[in-house]
Amino acid sequence: MKKNETTVLDIAEYLDSEEVVAEYLNMVSESEDPALFLRAIGHIARSKGMSLIAEKIGLGRESLYKALDENAHPRFETIFKVLNAMGIQMTLVPKVKFRKRSKQTELCVAEKRGQYRV
Repeated sequence: MKKNETTVLDIAEYLDSEEVVAEYLNMVSESEDPALFLRAIGHIARSKGMSLIAEKIGLGRESLYKALDENAHPRFETIFKVLNAMGIQMTLVPKVKFRKRSKQTELCVAEKRGQYRV
């Protein structure tokens, strides 16, 4: 009888296009968890080559690994440099919030039809 074998999922292997990377970061940023966002940046850096990213920003590879550890608290400047080195641009948009509808928009379709009789 064969033993069940499990393998560790390495998300970096699946980050193979700019669109996938952007969607991954957008999805992770919705969680509002800084450690998760930092881990995602680390996954992307590994997919692009940690040594290459470290060289571009002027850090040693080991220092970059430490800076992107989920328990680390890197400076924003470091994160900004890493994102730039990976060719990632951040775009900020307002959060969508649920607002109370005004009385005008609460009218049902039948009431609206009554307002616009021809």
